[in-house]
Amino acid sequence: MLDEFKEIYKYREMIYSMVRKDLRGRYKGSVLGFLWTFINPLLQLLVYNMVFSIILRNDIEKFYLFLFVALIPWMFFSASITGGSVSIISQKDLIKKIYFPREIIPISYVTSCFVNMLLSFIVVIIVVFASGVRPTLTGLILLPAIMIIEYLLALGIAMITSAVTVYFRDLEHILGIISMAWMYATPICYPESLCPEKYRFLFHLNPMTSIVEAYRAVLYYGTVPDMSTLLESVVLGLVFLTAGCVVFGKLKKHFAEEL
Repeated sequence: MLDEFKEIYKYREMIYSMVRKDLRGRYKGSVLGFLWTFINPLLQLLVYNMVFSIILRNDIEKFYLFLFVALIPWMFFSASITGGSVSIISQKDLIKKIYFPREIIPISYVTSCFVNMLLSFIVVIIVVFASGVRPTLTGLILLPAIMIIEYLLALGIAMITSAVTVYFRDLEHILGIISMAWMYATPICYPESLCPEKYRFLFHLNPMTSIVEAYRAVLYYGTVPDMSTLLESVVLGLVFLTAGCVVFGKLKKHFAEEL
C-alpha cells in the first residue's frame, strides 16, 4: 500500500490539473459563473430555514445558523459520494488510453468538492460572526482538522462507490435515495438530543453524526468539540478510508474491461 501512495504522489500534478479543470468547468456557461459557489448554499439555506422555521416550527435559537454550519459540510459529503460514484465511468476514455493510478480519479473529484466547500465556508464564517457567535481560538484551530477528517471519510466512501459502480451501474441511482435518507439520519435539521437515549449508540454509528456535531460545537455553540466525539470521527474516517483503499485496489484491475 505504501508503494501505491508513492505512485499517487508522483502523479500529484495530474490531480492538481483535474481539480482545476473540474472547478473551472463546474459553472461554465452560466451567467453568474463562479458566484454559484456562494449562491447555491445560501439558496438551500433559505429553503430549509423556511420549511423548518415557518412550516415545521421549532424552538432552536438562531436556527438558520444551527442549520447552515451543518448543511455546508453535508453538501460536500453528499456530492462526494453521489458524484464520486460515477467519476470512474465519466473518465472511461482516459482510462482506456493511458496508464495512471486509477485512484487519481476519485481523489481529484473529492478534492474538487472539498475546495468548493472551503470557498463556501467564507460565507459560513461571515454568517457566524454576523450572528454574534465568537468561536474560541482552540475551536478555530481544530476546524481544519475536522474538515480533513470529513475529507478522508468522503474519499473512502467515494473510492468504494466509484469502484463498485463500474460493475453495478444501478448504484448511481440507489445512492440518490441513500443520500436523502442519510441526511435525515444525521442531525442537520434537528438536534442530536431528539434521538431517544436507547438508540443513541446506533445514531453514532453514522459517521457524519460526530462530524456534524464537531462543526456545530465550533461554529454554533462557540466551544471546543468534545474530544471523544472528535476521536470517534477520526476512527470512523480512517476505517472508511482503509476500506475504500482495499476495495478500490481489488476492483480496479478490471476497470478497462468493464468500461
